[in-house]
Amino acid sequence: MFKPLRTVMAAALLTVAAYGVSAQVAGDHPDTYVVKKGDTLWDIAGRYLKKPWLWPEIWQANPQVKNPHLIYPGDVLSLAYLDRVALQEGPRQEAPINAIPLSDVEAFLKDLRVVDEFESLPYVVGLEEDRLRSSLNQVAYIKGLPDAQPGQRYMVVRPTQRYITIDPDRCCENSGRRAESLDFRGQRSWGTESLWAYQIPPSGGEPLGYELARQTTGTISRGLVGDAEAATLVIDSTGNEVRVGDRLIPVDAQSYDLQFMPHAPAQELPVEKARVIAVADMVTSGGTRDVVALSVGTADGVDNGTVFSTWRQGNVEVDRVQAGIDRSPDAHGRGSKVKLPDEFASHVMVFRTFDKVSYALVMDGVRPTRLGYRLKHPDASN
Repeated sequence: MFKPLRTVMAAALLTVAAYGVSAQVAGDHPDTYVVKKGDTLWDIAGRYLKKPWLWPEIWQANPQVKNPHLIYPGDVLSLAYLDRVALQEGPRQEAPINAIPLSDVEAFLKDLRVVDEFESLPYVVGLEEDRLRSSLNQVAYIKGLPDAQPGQRYMVVRPTQRYITIDPDRCCENSGRRAESLDFRGQRSWGTESLWAYQIPPSGGEPLGYELARQTTGTISRGLVGDAEAATLVIDSTGNEVRVGDRLIPVDAQSYDLQFMPHAPAQELPVEKARVIAVADMVTSGGTRDVVALSVGTADGVDNGTVFSTWRQGNVEVDRVQAGIDRSPDAHGRGSKVKLPDEFASHVMVFRTFDKVSYALVMDGVRPTRLGYRLKHPDASN
């Protein structure tokens, strides 16, 4: 699993480029290179270019290249000119090698989705033999499916979080309140803490949606029979245990794209808006191969494959050399304070998008990815 993921991380970084930066070719490059099975564009570019992550931008500048996302074993890459990279097509007998196949990353993804509301969805009202939890081959009773027919399949999901906008003036590593977790009814849970957490300004904010986390799937075995007011669902796959209050949605034909084409954002997003708002299965921090939720989605031009860099926002520190150490920081004026630079944390690639929220996989990093970190162009320098 780790070797394919190395290729995945390389490909993700490969297909993003800095604005207005020209590539340079290493002085000992050959005139041509024939793509071999197992090659990645990152490997090739890292071997012959001084700035390999700019390779796709150079490639796209060549009009003879039909599709900048695809190369195949047997393709001949021309490295004859410092200011030009050309491609000669080879035989199309194998799959392209610079797309990221779903199989390389699916094990790390989380089957999550964001909806505007969930109260109208059918839900588990009871479990077989009055169990507290049910699992594979056990029965759950569903309210809200008056037309249920035997053989229909559903995904069991759980409302877990309510996302709202974050306050840019208060959104940093340790500010804000804890996650607004939801209980078994889908109502706000007081006095409990979820493994998801995100920034909530004390004054509240604009709702971004409700998160639904996949638990398992099931098949209807009986509709409404006799005087019963609930349909019968047999849990037919492994997954998380089912509890009262879990909701039902139709099973996805395909949960994820079959492959991802990593690319830079289509437009520059304001850092006040674009933030990390959650880390899957963690409280505040995540690392490589963890999933994070982002406060931007399709409405902001974000699509699957979009790559961001995440940054810790720089603090504002009192210049104590000039101001002294005996006074409270709040007593110092703006002129005696120094804004520190943001610090790079990681690269993340979006794999599932919704209107106002998206989910991304942490591809690489030099430090943990935390709540409130800013999202920038993948080649940003600060």
